[in-house]
Amino acid sequence: MKTYNTIPVKTFILSASLLLLSFYVFGQEEYSTFCQRSIRSNNTGMLVLGGWAIANIATGAYGWSQYSNENKYFYQMNLFWNMVNLSIAGVALYNNYHLDCSVLSPGEMMEKHTRTERILLINSALDLGYIGTGFLLHHLSVNSAKRGSLLKGYGNSLLLQGSFLLVFDLILYRILRNQRIDFLNNMNLTISPEITGFQFFLNI
Repeated sequence: MKTYNTIPVKTFILSASLLLLSFYVFGQEEYSTFCQRSIRSNNTGMLVLGGWAIANIATGAYGWSQYSNENKYFYQMNLFWNMVNLSIAGVALYNNYHLDCSVLSPGEMMEKHTRTERILLINSALDLGYIGTGFLLHHLSVNSAKRGSLLKGYGNSLLLQGSFLLVFDLILYRILRNQRIDFLNNMNLTISPEITGFQFFLNI
């Protein structure tokens, strides 16, 4: 007839503690890797935005000085608009460069990532507003003899800048969202009882 000895409570507590510690260390490393990937994706997006801004500032300055009528105002607005874009990209890159993922908790890392996703969605809604305003200015220019060129030039600029930003924000949002979903799916570990389960009784 078989008899069973119970594992000492101290042994069970020690084993459980070691297991939980291993999961904690694994989780910290995985979150740190996720944070670094998130920052790299964000930095790539800001470099794209900054490049777009620099190109528009350069062509805007040239076009403003060389053209007249609605073309002059088109390039003028492009220059003004992208000075703001360049500032946004520069500040974001500066902040990301000085961000140390190792000092953030897993919750803080995830919150930073999801906050960026929310901002991109809000920006996408604003982009639609910019495009709508561009159409409105373009329509108003038809009935304005005195400011027709200004309204049409600014309207065309808003159509261009709003369309670019809408595509940019949605693509970057999709990239960050997919990163988050893939990461969380990989973190859903299934603990196999054959590997990590505890046997409370030992056969003798």
